[in-house]
Amino acid sequence: MEESTISRFGGIARLYGIPALEAFTQAHVAVIGIGGVGSWTVEALARSGVGHITMVDLDEICVTNINRQLHAMDGNIGHQKTDAMEERIKAINPNCQITNLQTFYSERSYEDILAHNFDVVVDAIDRVRQKAHLLHHCKQRKVPVICCGGAGGLRDPSKIQIADISRVTNDALIAQVRNKLRSEYGFPKGDAKKPRKFGIEAIFSTEQPMYPQCDGSVSPNRPKDGDGQDMRLNCASGYGSITHMTATVGLFAAERALQAIIDTKLKKA
Repeated sequence: MEESTISRFGGIARLYGIPALEAFTQAHVAVIGIGGVGSWTVEALARSGVGHITMVDLDEICVTNINRQLHAMDGNIGHQKTDAMEERIKAINPNCQITNLQTFYSERSYEDILAHNFDVVVDAIDRVRQKAHLLHHCKQRKVPVICCGGAGGLRDPSKIQIADISRVTNDALIAQVRNKLRSEYGFPKGDAKKPRKFGIEAIFSTEQPMYPQCDGSVSPNRPKDGDGQDMRLNCASGYGSITHMTATVGLFAAERALQAIIDTKLKKA
């Protein structure tokens, strides 16, 4: 191992052991979605000595991202999220190989993305269809994948948990993804009391989300429109969010990715 690696990441070796640090430096991790969750995952992986990081996102940084996304600050507004994070990774670890894929994960792009032979994938996508598609194809390829649930509307990081997707509760995003995995991709149904495991870890919160109300207050009750129907959630009227929640989900994902590297590269060696 290079002296510069020991100098920068000796603390990692003293925590996980030298063989684990060597495994991290040889690992290739993909983070798909570089927003409020994924940006923090990338930072943690870079600071853990991961040798090759692939980032997948086409979004530009917006001023409205400042409340929750690592790269969002004056000077970066309007820049590509992956470009801003690439600069950070280079400053943290010049030896890290970076693959910057400025595209969205989709049914059209997935083959090119997954052809990179990742050791681990972190799913930080916020759209149900693409999320389910990614999880299915990672599972099909036997690539460990970490699924990040929703962080919007949440305030208490102590309620974040990790479980198999089949056992996740109180997360609307993962619930929709789980239904799609069962209905479109043949994942096991089981029963409500004892669902059959999917073999995919998910990070989620048991906290009741808070909704913004028309009078400026917040409430656990979803606001209604003029017809008494639940209002659609969007960027203007949807969940609020805060860094200590999105970052915690992202850091949990980084930890699970590191553990997956240990499990695949060390325990099976």
